[in-house]
Amino acid sequence: MDELRAVAGEGRTAVSLRADALGDNLVVLIYNENAHIGAVAVGEWDEKEQRASVSVHTRLGHKDDAIAQKAAYTISKSIKKPVCVIAGVHVENITPQEIEVILANVGVLVEEFIGIHS
Repeated sequence: MDELRAVAGEGRTAVSLRADALGDNLVVLIYNENAHIGAVAVGEWDEKEQRASVSVHTRLGHKDDAIAQKAAYTISKSIKKPVCVIAGVHVENITPQEIEVILANVGVLVEEFIGIHS
């Protein structure tokens, strides 16, 4: 897999996704113009049980685990491979509506990525 980069949304709610192969595994970055490491999630596909599971580590004061966990679960379940998602989206004085839009934009990016790799 070549590196993939995609953007969804605009202005304060724009988010980017970048994916790179690491051997047979995948590293996915989800971020905005204020990119940082807010949370890291590792999704694992269990071939025997036919299910995905995720472990998450969130930095103090950050809430990026909501993005990282869902993306890691969805991607690993779909591609049936290990995936590490690093999420860092920061918006000053974010509103509840902006949070919803950002989460929707991340969902669009993840589904677009899965569509390309399924």
